[in-house]
Amino acid sequence: MHFALEEEQRAFGRSLDALLTAADVPSAARAWAEGDPAPGRALLARVADAGLVALAVPEEYEGTGRLPVELAVALVELGRHAVPGPVVETVAAASLLAGLAPGRRKAADLLPGLVRGEALATLVAPGGGPYALDADVAETVIVVDPAAAEVRIAPGHGPVRVSTDPVRRLALPDTGGEVLARGPAAVAAGLRAGQLARLLTAAQCLGTGQALLDRTVGHVRQRVQFGAPVGGFQAVKHRLADTLIGLEFARPLVFGAAVTRDVRDIAAAKAAAGRAGYAAARTALQLHGAIGYTEEFDLALWLRRARPLRDAWGTPAQCRDAVLTASPDG
Repeated sequence: MHFALEEEQRAFGRSLDALLTAADVPSAARAWAEGDPAPGRALLARVADAGLVALAVPEEYEGTGRLPVELAVALVELGRHAVPGPVVETVAAASLLAGLAPGRRKAADLLPGLVRGEALATLVAPGGGPYALDADVAETVIVVDPAAAEVRIAPGHGPVRVSTDPVRRLALPDTGGEVLARGPAAVAAGLRAGQLARLLTAAQCLGTGQALLDRTVGHVRQRVQFGAPVGGFQAVKHRLADTLIGLEFARPLVFGAAVTRDVRDIAAAKAAAGRAGYAAARTALQLHGAIGYTEEFDLALWLRRARPLRDAWGTPAQCRDAVLTASPDG
């Protein structure tokens, strides 16, 4: 079967690329890491205005209907530009709230702000770790608790901890809080939100790896040793080719999983994209040499993101286990 994006989907990706290229994303990411989310929030509001969160929400709640392939297209671009903030978590939380909204006024009331980009949410759910990403910035911290069979809004969070990537700020959500929904159906909706987060993180990994590869190719074309660009050396060519192959093998898995939404397909996509993105980071660091270590060099924004994204919403071991053991319907 030949799978290719439709022209409308590619055009959506190009429009996001143009929006983010025109913005000063590296400055916004650095400000976010230093505790100033204002530039990043302004950027995320523009992305939401372009329709990002709406792609996870039905039309009756101001969305465009659930369009997972378009969401994957968007998250590849956001990964490629190193956009800061709980983007994946906000989209997954919006999808969860839309599933809970019928008959639950609180869930429905939270949706418009997320869709319009006026508010951010973060999410703790099965498939991810115990920490909430950017809980200090998000207006709403949603916790899916299978043991208590409930979905709740955490009343606060613990101390903020910086991950390997300073842009990714982590905190444990507080216990208690307002319960949005109880019962098996609520937990099942939370599980689906966690799977969506895993899929979109895989797309982020893919975009991150592509950015690292593109920047590295540009660098080795300019860097000269022994009177010739290092990009002409056979060992360098082989390393770049291996990196490209890894990314291109992961790409159809990510978009295929967006079509099927099967638990095993999503796990396979996350494992492949996470591995490819991290391999791209290792290649970029090696071929840039000492300059790759410098914090002032923009490459660091992608280098330090690749490994946390590889492990977010499913480590490689967890994803491989899901491929082998998960039931087809999740």
